[in-house]
Amino acid sequence: MEMIAPLIFLALLATAGFLFYKKATLIKKTIFLGKSEIQYNEPGRRWKQVLLLALGQKKMFKNPLVAFLHLIIYAGFIIINIEVLEIIIDGITGKHRVFLPFIGNYYSLFINVFELLAFGVTAVCIVFLVRRNVLYIKRLASNDLAGWPKTDANLILIVEIVLMSLFFLMNGADQALQNLQAPHYATTGSFIVSSMLVPSLSSLSTETLVFIERSAWWLHIIGILAFLNYLPYSKHLHIILAFPAAYYSALEPAGKMKNMPSVQNEVLYAMDPSKAPTDAAPPSTFGAKDIFDLNWKSLMEAYSCTECGRCSAACPATTTGKLLSPRKIMMATRDRLEEVAQNINKNTNFIDDQKTLLHNYISVEELRACTTCNACVEACPVSLSPLDIIMELRRSLIMEESNAPSEWNNTFSNIENNFAPWKFSPEDRENWAKEI
Repeated sequence: MEMIAPLIFLALLATAGFLFYKKATLIKKTIFLGKSEIQYNEPGRRWKQVLLLALGQKKMFKNPLVAFLHLIIYAGFIIINIEVLEIIIDGITGKHRVFLPFIGNYYSLFINVFELLAFGVTAVCIVFLVRRNVLYIKRLASNDLAGWPKTDANLILIVEIVLMSLFFLMNGADQALQNLQAPHYATTGSFIVSSMLVPSLSSLSTETLVFIERSAWWLHIIGILAFLNYLPYSKHLHIILAFPAAYYSALEPAGKMKNMPSVQNEVLYAMDPSKAPTDAAPPSTFGAKDIFDLNWKSLMEAYSCTECGRCSAACPATTTGKLLSPRKIMMATRDRLEEVAQNINKNTNFIDDQKTLLHNYISVEELRACTTCNACVEACPVSLSPLDIIMELRRSLIMEESNAPSEWNNTFSNIENNFAPWKFSPEDRENWAKEI
């Protein structure tokens, strides 16, 4: 039996690792279907963004209370993984509390830190469940989150509570077995939270306590491995992708838009024909109609979205009742990415499914409602940019489909002919001054 348990654990660990690797590889392949128009400049400033936005969660502290609660979960997730490392080594070697001989008297201190964090995580998860399901918070009650997105958020909070409860039960039963001087359970010192469970467990037999401790141990690690494989299917993938998303976020001032090189070059060549290359190929597309036309940064950001809704709460179009919701833009892009990923997984290569991101997932009305104010980017905790996706889709809509309101077309025509949005010619532009 002593040899069987490590073998079962290794098989479980290998299976979980393989499944996660398979899904992660598919996501990576899907992301890199996008165009490679990404800047790799100024690595120092980019690493600073990682430290401030992803690690330091700088933007979250605009609301100190929510930031503090989120920090507890975040710190708990990072630090408790040290305890998970011990569990994995224990599972592979068949030993129990493998770090104890190396740490000695400090072992109980480390476990108590983990327990305090685990208690904090449990409490915060309960608070977040109440916020999402009892209290009315507009950005968390939006129709964007109807169905699976709401279930996904609640499910992960419940799973966190269950995992932390199993952690306390495991340590509590372990503490009770130490008091009974059961073999295999070395003295560690008192645990600050789980020791409160000891009085209710002390009346149980050694065999029952061993069963409870081992069951909690196995369920805890199985839950963690299940959570690992749930991540790629959930909004909680941002736990991993927030770091590269912060690294590749824009360094330019907020609101600065990128020119379309193909259009910009045409203007430059018209002004100076001598600079026009003789063998230049015409651009394949203007803007983006589907995910294949977006750059891979935008696709990665769609997978990185936390669905927190801060972007939509800050959006003036959303606030005034327009159809646009920046959060929905990111969610729709991710849905399309998932559909393409399933297509690739089924057929090895992508088979045209007669669907596009534009029209099938994101409507014309949504795109037209955007004021390009950049409020969504500013509000995002890791500076994801729904605006980049909106702009590319809108460029395709106008330049590929000639689909624009008459008011816009008049403005475009005036800019083309008069070099300004107004109908007056450049020669008549100063006539008003002569009348004064």
